[in-house]
Amino acid sequence: MKFPKTVNTYCPKCKKHTEHLVKQAKRKGRSSAHPLSQSQRRFKRKMDGYGSFPRPKPTGEGKPTKKVDLRLLCKQCNKMHTKKGFRAGKFELTAE
Repeated sequence: MKFPKTVNTYCPKCKKHTEHLVKQAKRKGRSSAHPLSQSQRRFKRKMDGYGSFPRPKPTGEGKPTKKVDLRLLCKQCNKMHTKKGFRAGKFELTAE
């Protein structure tokens, strides 16, 4: 999906509609170096030799796409706010 680099939208700081610069926020993945909590370790140990208990088997059927996170920078007050966008397989910012 093509999306303009500048968009006219509401700024919570100015409390009015102003022109904003749009950036796509980078999603942070989970760090593998971060240790698991005791309950997460226990759950992982239970699921390793999975029979039928304590959880139904995860099938991996989730949503087909992630929502696009947008960062909007107000051109008047220079404040940035984020907006959870929409589902898109491909996302591209274009200069209109």
